[in-house]
Amino acid sequence: MTVRIGLIGAGGMGRAHVERITKELAGGTIVAVADINIEGARAVAGPLGAKAYGSGPELIADPDVDAVLIATFGKVHAPDVIAAVEAGKYVLCEKPLATTGEDCRQIMEAEQKAGKQLVTVGFMRRFDKGYNEMRDLLNSGDLGYATLVHNRHRNPSVPENYTTRNMIDDTAIHEIDTCRYLLGEEITSVRVDTPRATSHRFPHLQDPLVMMARTESGVLIDDEVNVNIQFGYSIECELVMEAGTVRLSDQEHSVIRDSAGNRNAICTSHIDRFHDAFNQEVQQWIRAVERGEHTGSTAWDGYAATVVVDAAIESLENGGTEVEVDMIDKPGFYA
Repeated sequence: MTVRIGLIGAGGMGRAHVERITKELAGGTIVAVADINIEGARAVAGPLGAKAYGSGPELIADPDVDAVLIATFGKVHAPDVIAAVEAGKYVLCEKPLATTGEDCRQIMEAEQKAGKQLVTVGFMRRFDKGYNEMRDLLNSGDLGYATLVHNRHRNPSVPENYTTRNMIDDTAIHEIDTCRYLLGEEITSVRVDTPRATSHRFPHLQDPLVMMARTESGVLIDDEVNVNIQFGYSIECELVMEAGTVRLSDQEHSVIRDSAGNRNAICTSHIDRFHDAFNQEVQQWIRAVERGEHTGSTAWDGYAATVVVDAAIESLENGGTEVEVDMIDKPGFYA
């Protein structure tokens, strides 16, 4: 069976998914592309022989579409995710699932009404080899339990329309989810601090930020979000346990040694840094859709990350006060 995929969102992320599905992965084909900019949809759909639509609902209603991949802006995810669920179609939605906890709850309610888990959230770091080796070591118990997690999320630069809020709801949300994934527990409180701002930022942006969080068992998490670091895209994580530590490597393929010293190439974006993880994520999703099964992170994971984002933004707007995360009890549907 070839899974017939409808893509909603013909921007950079959507085009990257088209590239991987058509050139690197097996079992899936793009049969329709939707974008509010219909010409953009046509530009992506044309070379594929796919249909072009000007809206998500039109694409979702197409009987030739088996599953839906959503790669639009987070604030417009919820209606299309709900429409896909109501149509009984599996959906892979790029993070965030939605930008408010309430929208995420509506998605979960629609999914529970459908009686089947259909939503996978695009937290691609769950498929990264380094993070999974860290998780396996923690779960082995060889070094005891976790006490601290140190994270750094550094971008070379961001576009002018990127906001301080985006540093949390579009950037730090990755560390929020990976820490939940690594530790296997929820985040219960969060605080956001504002260090001295870099001169490389746009005037409207507070950059960098440092997010501090605590989990149910008391693990302390810190996350430096620094989106105009200039030198490259650098993701760092160190997990501290009772009897040792483990951290992500620099992901280098080779090291140059010369008069300038020892050095390795630095990634420039999430597309190249997490290329293999994206491929693993989408390939696993396609194979699961073939079998009529859910895979990957759930709508609950999308909700849990979003309510932590809500608390972090509240902290930022209130001068860095610690804010408790307001989270509903986990429905048995997601147990």
